[in-house]
Amino acid sequence: MDKQSNKEKSGWRGWVLAAALLLAAIGPTALLQATALAQEPASATQKTAAQTGALGKTQGSIQGSAPQIQAPESDQAKTGNRISPEQARQLFSLVDELLKFSSEETGLPIKSQVKRQITSRAAVEGYLDQKFNEDQSARRLQRGEIVLKKFGLLDRDFDLKPFLLALLKEQIAAYYDFKTKTVFMLDWVDIEEQKPVLAHELTHALQDQHSNLEKWGDQTPDGLSLNSSGDISHLVRDEMDTARQAVVEGQATVVMMDYILKPTGKSLVKNPELMDFVKQRMAESQDSPILARAPLLLSESLLFPYREGLSFEQEVWMDQGQAAAFTGTLDQPPTSSWEILNPREYEQRHTPAVPLLPNIHPLVDKLYKPYDIGQIGQLDLHVLTELFGGDQAASDLTPAWDGGLYWAGERRDAKTSESRSTDKARSAETPIGLAGTDSIALFYLSAWKNAASAQAFARLYAEDLGRKYSRVQLITQSTGGAASANQPNKLAGPASLEQVYSTSEGPVVITTRGKLVFVAESFPLELARQLTALVLDAQGTGAMRLAQSAPSASLTVQTAARTLNSALGEGTPGVGAPNPDSGSWRSKNPDHLGPPEPAPRLPEGFDAENRETLTGNLIRFLSDCGVMKTAVEAAAQAGK
Repeated sequence: MDKQSNKEKSGWRGWVLAAALLLAAIGPTALLQATALAQEPASATQKTAAQTGALGKTQGSIQGSAPQIQAPESDQAKTGNRISPEQARQLFSLVDELLKFSSEETGLPIKSQVKRQITSRAAVEGYLDQKFNEDQSARRLQRGEIVLKKFGLLDRDFDLKPFLLALLKEQIAAYYDFKTKTVFMLDWVDIEEQKPVLAHELTHALQDQHSNLEKWGDQTPDGLSLNSSGDISHLVRDEMDTARQAVVEGQATVVMMDYILKPTGKSLVKNPELMDFVKQRMAESQDSPILARAPLLLSESLLFPYREGLSFEQEVWMDQGQAAAFTGTLDQPPTSSWEILNPREYEQRHTPAVPLLPNIHPLVDKLYKPYDIGQIGQLDLHVLTELFGGDQAASDLTPAWDGGLYWAGERRDAKTSESRSTDKARSAETPIGLAGTDSIALFYLSAWKNAASAQAFARLYAEDLGRKYSRVQLITQSTGGAASANQPNKLAGPASLEQVYSTSEGPVVITTRGKLVFVAESFPLELARQLTALVLDAQGTGAMRLAQSAPSASLTVQTAARTLNSALGEGTPGVGAPNPDSGSWRSKNPDHLGPPEPAPRLPEGFDAENRETLTGNLIRFLSDCGVMKTAVEAAAQAGK
């Protein structure tokens, strides 16, 4: 489904989702071809990539003028085969039949007919070339790319834009455009191969008729957060896009899987044992060479909505029935990757912790411009730990995750790549017009369910510094306490461990205090310690203080206002630096460190016109590349 817009989303997750949106619009061609093998029992874990993507507006008249990036072609494309006019008529007539199947499978009513159109490979690829060469879209991707590299989630020399474009061209398939309410079919893919993908895409049409996907799936705040109130607004919404994308793709993949399995008498719910095998096969990408080369972040971001979304929908359906799995999760969607990974937490209406971020701006604004802010959810933590420590580390630590957030700022004196074009020190991977990773400072607060996991993660993070930076050296290691807000350079208070490293991009300070880990990278050492003290003190010594509990779908505007005002410090202790002696909160004067500025009104999204829970765009941009293909092949193998 097409969800690209001219809005600039903040958060590295936002650009990834933006990418996922585009990728989602296109699905893997080979996936469709693999469907032809699924004449025997297929499995229940398909994640159709054809679903919702920014490609929705593609018309046969669109021409691409950008340089072409070579991508693997499907067998049919290689031979130049095109479907005949008679086959095109059959495809058009199949839409109504498959729409009815999708409606029966989901319980979502057909409220209107779906427009249909056949498009060509040249039109689709032309649209992609055009989209990837628009200045605003390219700049948004580049900004996110720098933060990902700073985190170590992408290598410094990885060139994201051409890779994504090649990946999209490898994985292209049918798609539904929710702006024009049209399902687009491909003129180079055989009818039998398109049927299951159409079932998937038409599920998006039914979701759109039920929930208005353009509005339902676009809840992430626009632009950068410039103050503490904006920080909180961004943080409490940040993972909602990821969760909703998993619902949308998981539901559509259920329908696609059951369509494949129907001739065998099997189904996702009747044969849940197929899931493990399908997940295993989905992780393999023998027939998707570009996906096989994708960095872990990209491959996991692509797979998550389909693989984990499918598992989530399967468990909710088995536990609570069809209505709960489809209309229920659309009307009361999960708000985080944690709920997707732990469906029974969602069923019990539990929401994850969002750690408290006090007002950092009096400390950072003189030297830094806000660049990015967001949560580190359970999915993000899984990727980090697998990348840093392998499968076993991810398996051990992911269940112990208990929340996380990050903030990134760009030095105000930073030079852009143009101004440094003659500077040999400028790294080749720096996008044109933007500062490099050496001009970005970030901090990351990671919360854990137990101190042992916090310590293990801190060690893992420290061991990986050499992959991100050169000239890494441990300078000091202090134990016994953590810096306090009043004495940022003196260790005191709860037991802690502070490690200070020197690197090619400035100091890295890793502080472990109880069940919390705080990392400050590339800030001046004194400022890093001040931020450490401020943020860790704000969490208190008892139960973790929360920025805000995510409002449920049934939350009224008035209740949302009270909840948000409480989170912003309006009458209820919830934000700012706590007084360790009294347990009360210090002054809410924004000139003081700790409390955020009071919010005189609700942030955008909590208004009379929008009572839905907030949603995010993260995974969407990347979700469809290769997944559909991998999922269909996995289903076919499971059926055998």
